[in-house]
Amino acid sequence: MNDHGEATAAPPAVLVDRSREAIAVVTMNRPDRLNAMNGELLAGLHATFDEIADDPGCRVVVLTGAGRGFCSGLDLAEQPRAPGPQHGDRTRAGFAVQQYIASLVPKMIRMPQPVIAAVNGAASGGGFALALASDVRIASPTARFNAAFVRLGLSGCDIGVSWLLPRLVGASRAHELMLTGRLVGADEADRMGLLTRVVEPEDLMDAALAEAELIRANSPFGVQMTKEVMWSQLEVGSLSAGIDLENRTQILAATTDDMAEAVAAFLEKRPPSFGSG
Repeated sequence: MNDHGEATAAPPAVLVDRSREAIAVVTMNRPDRLNAMNGELLAGLHATFDEIADDPGCRVVVLTGAGRGFCSGLDLAEQPRAPGPQHGDRTRAGFAVQQYIASLVPKMIRMPQPVIAAVNGAASGGGFALALASDVRIASPTARFNAAFVRLGLSGCDIGVSWLLPRLVGASRAHELMLTGRLVGADEADRMGLLTRVVEPEDLMDAALAEAELIRANSPFGVQMTKEVMWSQLEVGSLSAGIDLENRTQILAATTDDMAEAVAAFLEKRPPSFGSG
């Protein structure tokens, strides 16, 4: 309520800051619930990622959470529904919600812009999945990670975690984390290779933005193709097939104005000036 006794609109569940050139800072904004996933947060993330993916002026995304948490997973007190017509059948309705939540992960991976997760607190369940689906993860010492699903009577394999986690930290560690659902602190996550680095809480956003600037300094097409190929390589079955994919991508990139500008800038000993993509 405001000073006149009138109802005030609730703040949006997802905030987007575009004040930095070519960088979008996306903040999950339910701090009183440690940014747990309810319908509004999920809809906001889907809409935001769709909009950014179609924006050639955006080159890098930083994803973080407001307050003390990154994202604590599904909001058990305010569980979401899938958009569209609602099915009366409980199984079908539940499956639609499951697909709706899980589809965030491939959406993040398919985005042309790299996503840097600035993990400032709890990243549990679905929040853990969002961190794993990001291309780079930087955390503060307050970060905590866990595959919480198994502790809620569900399978520990959910929202892409059972595919992503073994590829990031190895099968042995991933299996133990999914079976136990135990919390992993920032230092342990760093040691197992899940994180790029751990920085003090007051330095977290600066570190994430500095990483974003390093990426932004490279050519738009080159970065897009790097993201596409590096994720595809996790599914390619042989070195030969992987090199075939690289070869075709490099020839494609070599025909762009970006490469011509990069070569000219190198020869002229100046920073390159790339277009938006």
